[in-house]
Amino acid sequence: MLSQNLLKRHLALHARVASTQRSTLVAKFWILACMGHILLTGSSRGIGAAARLALEERGAKVIGQATRAVDSQTIAANFTDPSAPELVWQSALELAGGEIDVLVNNAGLFEANRLDRSDIEWLDAWDDTLRINLTAAAQLARFAVRHWQQRGVTGRVVHVASRAGYRGDSPAHWHYAAAKGGMLAMHKTIARAYASEGIYSYAVAPGFTDTAMADDYLESRGGAGLLADIPLGKVAEPEEIARIIAFCALDAPPSMTGTVIDANGASYVR
Repeated sequence: MLSQNLLKRHLALHARVASTQRSTLVAKFWILACMGHILLTGSSRGIGAAARLALEERGAKVIGQATRAVDSQTIAANFTDPSAPELVWQSALELAGGEIDVLVNNAGLFEANRLDRSDIEWLDAWDDTLRINLTAAAQLARFAVRHWQQRGVTGRVVHVASRAGYRGDSPAHWHYAAAKGGMLAMHKTIARAYASEGIYSYAVAPGFTDTAMADDYLESRGGAGLLADIPLGKVAEPEEIARIIAFCALDAPPSMTGTVIDANGASYVR
């Protein structure tokens, strides 16, 4: 009886080791497979620039998007133009040899839109922010999902959202909060709809991050005094958010699809 029990334990241990080895091989295969083709929007500064560096340090070949091309691997496009996302996607496919494995939706606009502006000014600012922060991201995600379905392969979308998508934002940033809230809802919908096809969606929700985009906002909200609202006592560095993006793009297990990773110094805890 003792020998039989020992044999059962040995077989169970062998099965666990084999399962772990298979999972490791799958993870390694995914990382190697996606090293070549990652489309990253908003890649020229702040979180996007840090993310590009983090991904390239891992061996990934990153195709960037920015309002102006800074190198041969960056596509110039302004997402206020409704045709720009399709242009970016098609150009990225050409640069990638027809295969893109990961989309990182990072491009964003963060500009104040006071309630006392004229109706047309307020609405124009609303439309620009929603188009850049949400509509363009949706268009690119749609192109990516259809691309992976047509190829019959797995793929990943990483959405750079914001704490504002959950907590809301200042009175001058209704549009920004609405766009990021929409992005989070879209992300969860993608995750639920396509997980069975091996298409995964991950989201990062940063709080205040030390980028040029946030500088004016921090100053308008009291500068250093705003840190009192962050238990950690400091805003995030772009490199911190970039590491989370790289994890989602290359390392996060499939079971994490639909996850939102908060990075806000405990200023908003769900």
